[in-house]
Amino acid sequence: MKDSKSPRKPRTADHINNMPKSGIRDFFELVIGCDDVISLGVGEPDFVTPWTIRESAIYSLERGHTSYTSNKGLFSLRKEISKYVSENYGVQYDPDNECLVTVGVSEALDIAIRAIVNPGDEVIYCEPCFVSYAAEIAMAHGVPVAIENSEDNEFSLDIGKLKSKITPKTKALLLNFPCNPTGATLNMQQMEEIAEIAIENDIIVITDEIYTELTYEERLPSIASLPGMKERTIFLHGFSKAYAMTGFRVGYACGPEDLIDAMNKIHQYIIMCASINAQEAALEALKNGRQAMIKMRDEYRERRNLIVKGFNDVGLKCLKPKGSFYVFPNITSTGLSSTEFAKRLLEEEKVAVVPGNAFGECGEGYVRACYAASTSQIMEALDKIGEFVKRLSK
Repeated sequence: MKDSKSPRKPRTADHINNMPKSGIRDFFELVIGCDDVISLGVGEPDFVTPWTIRESAIYSLERGHTSYTSNKGLFSLRKEISKYVSENYGVQYDPDNECLVTVGVSEALDIAIRAIVNPGDEVIYCEPCFVSYAAEIAMAHGVPVAIENSEDNEFSLDIGKLKSKITPKTKALLLNFPCNPTGATLNMQQMEEIAEIAIENDIIVITDEIYTELTYEERLPSIASLPGMKERTIFLHGFSKAYAMTGFRVGYACGPEDLIDAMNKIHQYIIMCASINAQEAALEALKNGRQAMIKMRDEYRERRNLIVKGFNDVGLKCLKPKGSFYVFPNITSTGLSSTEFAKRLLEEEKVAVVPGNAFGECGEGYVRACYAASTSQIMEALDKIGEFVKRLSK
């Protein structure tokens, strides 16, 4: 028998050992167990899923729909997705072989990256960004390459910085606009310039458009609709944010047949298929959920205006986001780091926000606040934040 004290092989993979934990989840371990906390932290709608969508899931169960579906998802749903994307994003996909239903957009993003990245390939993405982007690139043995966006250009993508990051190893560009956590968007000129760069350098574009329904200014078509881009773009979307369906876990990917086929290979082995009941609820959302979605979006717009004014009134500079349901106020005037600000605000005022550095190093000096909370909660939170900032200035 081997001596138990002798050296042992590492039990976990090196690339996982070296990966930091999610900054959001790490912080919210502190929130758990705290009573009477007003949370502006978790990016989840406070609306209940519209009743017709809930009823569709219930009826699905009552009709005994409890089986697997096609790996790619219900054809009826893929057909409706194809129609929806064509009408709203300006690009037509074949539901037979260019659409894939996934377990949330998170799975779609994961398998998109794994399907295209070879070890050592570089994937460019923008920071501040959703916490999983760099991690998922690294888990696919790719190299994450960050573009640091700044408040100076409203956190939108800097085309000059993008060009400077491209090397012969660049395989893909990951976009997320409207952006989590800043709410930044792109304009048409930026999209056209990105498309030109992608074509010239033979770069695949992964566009995560989960927040596009929550756009408050001019809404543009997808970059996938521009000339020469459909064949090099993977379009990701889902139902969690716009339809308040976070717990249903339904997303989708649309793209060229060869890329969707590669993604489906991974999907077959790790997932099999999304829940049939959730898929039927998603089908109802696309067919009959638009008015409910618009009503929620209009309410978010009002809350956005309220929270932006509130942060600026207490002396924390806050840009007005053009999309999503987040604001990213600048807290450097307090003299505290992002983590110190968030921890003390939680401890002293029972208000939860997320430290900006959870979204990348350039997020230091900011916090993310989610306004998918009731107006009364937002107003109470702003009062408490105002008192907190006032104490810090004494």
